[in-house]
Amino acid sequence: MQSFTAQRDSQTQDEIWVVEHFPVYTLGLNGKREHILNITDIPVVASDRGGQVTYHGPGQLVVYTLFDIKRLGINIRRLVSILEQAMIDALALHGIEALARADAPGVYVGQKKIGSIGLRIKKNCSYHGLSLNNAMDLKPFYQINPCGFAGLQVTQLSDFGVSISNEALAASVINSVTQAVYS
Repeated sequence: MQSFTAQRDSQTQDEIWVVEHFPVYTLGLNGKREHILNITDIPVVASDRGGQVTYHGPGQLVVYTLFDIKRLGINIRRLVSILEQAMIDALALHGIEALARADAPGVYVGQKKIGSIGLRIKKNCSYHGLSLNNAMDLKPFYQINPCGFAGLQVTQLSDFGVSISNEALAASVINSVTQAVYS
């Protein structure tokens, strides 16, 4: 992502990358190690995205948005809102009512976080993106203060009886993102 963004010019097409990570904790630029409560065998990787600490692992959808936000005429706050709404829309397709919170970026079902956002902007271009908990082992989240919030609980689609592949889930998230960004 960093190389792609560094080499972009005004003619470079935007890209969306869909990935699934091996177990890893990522610590954002302003991340504080004190939010890692217990050291485990899961690696901690410093990341140049915004935000605190989070966990990525198998069964979690990760969508990286490599957009020229200047060309698209959107700012970072608008991009965050687009990514949040894309997760909310995807969850609604499965009967899960979710919402974004002004005080803590991401998407929540009740008081539990189901989706996170961490972005970086360089040369008016975004990279990193969102993660949406689908069907994963949530235990590693108990070893951290997710997103820097002590006691924040997390949830996932499978907790609501939804069984969907990450590929199918990605399709609905990407559809919502691209409609918001390119229409």
